[in-house]
Amino acid sequence: MTNESNAREAAIKRIHQKKAFQSMIASFVIINVFLWTIWAVSDTNKSGFPWPAWVTLGWGVGVAITAWNTYGRKPITEADVQRELAKSKDIVDGSSD
Repeated sequence: MTNESNAREAAIKRIHQKKAFQSMIASFVIINVFLWTIWAVSDTNKSGFPWPAWVTLGWGVGVAITAWNTYGRKPITEADVQRELAKSKDIVDGSSD
């Protein structure tokens, strides 16, 4: 494979990740609005802890991790690979003394 086809595959993978994240956000918002609405309608005296908060918090952690993986991480570059290979070579060369 050429560098151009590798770059194209990486770009396609990032596009799929972004589209999947957008779907995740839409599901998160729609379902959480639904759950909070159920709670607001059914808990008329507003006593006690709002149970949808557990769903929102738990799912929100997953959304945050997915957001980091989708938008926050840098892709691995050839320079990263070469740097790691150089470290490995130095370790092997250093241990053979």
